[in-house]
Amino acid sequence: MSIINNKKAFHEYFIEEKYEAGLVLQGWEIKAIRDGRVQLKEAYVTTKDGALYLFGSHISPLTSASTHIVPDPTRTRKLLLHAHQIDKLIGKTQRAGYTIMPLDMHYKGGRVKLEIGLAKGKKEHDKRATERERESKREAAQAMKKERR
Repeated sequence: MSIINNKKAFHEYFIEEKYEAGLVLQGWEIKAIRDGRVQLKEAYVTTKDGALYLFGSHISPLTSASTHIVPDPTRTRKLLLHAHQIDKLIGKTQRAGYTIMPLDMHYKGGRVKLEIGLAKGKKEHDKRATERERESKREAAQAMKKERR
C-alpha cells in the first residue's frame, strides 16, 4: 500500500532501475508516516562512507507522539540495502552521471519501505515530449469513455 509518491522525480528524470530500501526511523516518525505526514518533493539520496542516506524528506511530527523528545522533521535517514546493491548504485552515480531519487514510500509486511530509482536528468524538450505523450493518452482515454456511453 503506497503512502506517498514523488511525482516530481518522474517529471524531472528518466528512471532506469528501481530498488526497494528499508529506512532507519524513530518511533515518532513511524507514527507520523502512518498519519500521512510525510513529503518527498525535495528529497534526494546521497552516499557517505559506503552507505546511502535520504536527505530532505520532511516528516511532520505529531504533537501527541513526540512529547518527551525534540523531533527534527528533516533529519538524515539511513537507507538499508544489500551491500552489492549499494556498491552498484555508488558505482553508477560516480561514473555514469546518474542520480538516486526517492520514488515511493509504501508499507510492506508492516514495515515502511522506500522505493529508490537510478535516474538520469531530463532536458527541457524531453519534459515537453513526455507531457505531450501523457496528454494524448488522456485524450484517447476520454474518447474511449465517451464511445462506451
